Amino acid sequence: MASQLSQHIVSAFDRDLEGIQAHIMKMGGLVEAAIRDSAKSLESRDEELAEEVRRRDASIDELDTLVNEEAARVIALRAPTATDLRVALSVLRMSNNLERIGDLAKNMAKRTGVLVQLQPIDGAAASLRRMAREVELMLKDALDSYIQRDPELARDVIERDRDVDQMYNTAFREFLTFMLEDPRNITACMHLHFIAKNIERMGDHVTGISEQVVFLVEGAMPEQKRPKADATSTDPRFSPEAGEGED
Repeated sequence: MASQLSQHIVSAFDRDLEGIQAHIMKMGGLVEAAIRDSAKSLESRDEELAEEVRRRDASIDELDTLVNEEAARVIALRAPTATDLRVALSVLRMSNNLERIGDLAKNMAKRTGVLVQLQPIDGAAASLRRMAREVELMLKDALDSYIQRDPELARDVIERDRDVDQMYNTAFREFLTFMLEDPRNITACMHLHFIAKNIERMGDHVTGISEQVVFLVEGAMPEQKRPKADATSTDPRFSPEAGEGED
């Protein structure tokens, strides 16, 4: 009888977890689309698409709330084992990272409306789109590593964040050059800098998701120090949270 009860609890936990994981994957798909469309709206100067990105963020927030509520219920009612508890905690942290990426994509889309009123900066939108595309691909691989329980793929994503940092550094230097060459570029370049910083922060959150995959599979966070190549990260004028707290 006790064995049957235990098996029932395990089965119930597995069903609950499958539901939560389905929410995570749906959330991930929405976030990937938000990254892609916010960059596209910037490059094409499409205010309608930018507004759509902002509207869709509400769906990401709703899924984050749902994941948090269901994970908390599972932890409270199912009394999961140490391994199962690790799964539930990882899902909570992943959901939080996805929600923050969605916010950053929304903030990126918000600046499109301002930038369409200003003189375009040659090549800026295209370089930011390439940077956003790299983060989007990282996120896809991070989610795949979670589904496949593949810590090596997750570590590969963590390493690739260095490339995003380097792309950010290049964009930052280019924006400074444009501002020095012509003061009329300052306003547009400041907005573009905040967009670049938001994309760089998206990469950090994707790295956070990948670290949770390693934690989930191996029971410990990655031992190696997270690679960072952001030359502005130690400068208080360019805080890692720059632009992230906007609504």
